[in-house]
Amino acid sequence: MRNLTKHMAVSLFCLLAGGLAAKAQVVTIATGAQGSLAYNSGQAVAKVANDAGITARTQPLVGYLPLINSGEVDFGFSNGVEAEYALSGTGNYDRAHPELRLVGTMFPLTTGLMAPCDLGLKSIADVKAKASELRIASEYTSSTIIPFYIAGGLANGGLSYDDFQNVPVASFVAGINALGDGLVDIALVSLNAGAGQQASVKLQSRGGLCYISLDDSEEGKAAFKEYLPAGNLVTLPQNDNINGLQDNGATIMQIPWVMLTNASVDEDLVYTLTKSVAEGKDALKASFGAFGRAKTEAMAPASAVEYHPGALKYYQEAGIPVGK
Repeated sequence: MRNLTKHMAVSLFCLLAGGLAAKAQVVTIATGAQGSLAYNSGQAVAKVANDAGITARTQPLVGYLPLINSGEVDFGFSNGVEAEYALSGTGNYDRAHPELRLVGTMFPLTTGLMAPCDLGLKSIADVKAKASELRIASEYTSSTIIPFYIAGGLANGGLSYDDFQNVPVASFVAGINALGDGLVDIALVSLNAGAGQQASVKLQSRGGLCYISLDDSEEGKAAFKEYLPAGNLVTLPQNDNINGLQDNGATIMQIPWVMLTNASVDEDLVYTLTKSVAEGKDALKASFGAFGRAKTEAMAPASAVEYHPGALKYYQEAGIPVGK
């Protein structure tokens, strides 16, 4: 009898365990290649998700927004500009991805146009006066969103790529390296980027690298947003400790780094993940320092991409403004 009872208990345990396993859902978070912004973001978010009871697994993929749209991947990251282009099938996307939904902004990305300091290109107006003489990094064949960033910066000053000598490069880092090697005069460089600091060291004899300040007038902002509707301009003061700002302050670009999901992903799941990100800032920062720039109250800015109902449920509950 005792053996029968033991056997029944084991059988019941196995049945319950099997049922729970059947109900357990492994959530996929797409990331870029190891060491990339998306990879580091995904590792950090997966950790807080697992701590919140979500079985999250990262998946290193390239060009994964279509996979999120089709529901093959549950979550992933993008800059806000590319997310809007993907939704509408414009910019660097040739077809629409209408099933994309926003979870929220993780943190802002700050970037801008840089040039060797000895060229004296302190403002976009200075660039316009010398444009035909200048070589600019172009094409970015493996990172096709970058030319739109640059085009937005140029449009801010009434310029386009056609006004310059174009030098094709393969990637974001390749453009920065070309700047450091003297192959181009202007390229896009993120604030405090390691590659930008290395390029500046190479150009010490030319005063290093300096940011080109954009026009923060209403007209300048409107021209910028024609290319980068999700972006904003931010004015940073002179700072001895920041590459490109040692000599002067500058107005440069700020773009939201966002998390995306699919419209059909379970509402409770998205709610829980959104909550874990919003309330897990310290843990996220410990995993990836960029999350130190996160602002919970600014997680849901205006966007052409619709917010997932699960994310909206959390923002409304937490009193976080949406679409402001």
